[in-house]
Amino acid sequence: MLTISERADAGARPDADLVLPFELRQKSRLLTRLSTGEEVGLMLVRGTVLRGGDRLRAEDGRVVLVVAADESLMEAACDDAASLARCAFHLGNRHTPVEVREGALRFAADDVLATMLRGLGATVTAATAPFEPEAGAYAAGHQHHSGDAKHAGIIHDMIGRAARKP
Repeated sequence: MLTISERADAGARPDADLVLPFELRQKSRLLTRLSTGEEVGLMLVRGTVLRGGDRLRAEDGRVVLVVAADESLMEAACDDAASLARCAFHLGNRHTPVEVREGALRFAADDVLATMLRGLGATVTAATAPFEPEAGAYAAGHQHHSGDAKHAGIIHDMIGRAARKP
């Protein structure tokens, strides 16, 4: 069995892919398989959350590319920024992992949450895509990923527009 216990440089050329849904990318100890079928054991620093595009170094020196698996998701969209911010608040209040997108919020498929958001005026649709929720302001070792700065700007703009409405 191949063992992986450390990250590799972002520019390292990958030798293999590890395709995982978000739920498994949050585990620092995991027995799984590479896309080739080879068994691999993750022994990462506790609290590590893997993102699609991360690279890991195996004990034999190979570089493994983390690929975010497609998952069953729901996407909530609203006609205005204040309504979308309200939906984000209610999802956060339930400690629901949320991916902030341009004009929409994605979360793991959940009919109860979808009903709640529709009650708040959102249009909720099913989606199948990789899931990359926000890491959280207090996440251990939080690093800005490629989309984080863009999402922070989207949220800032949403709040600003909502504040200017009468």
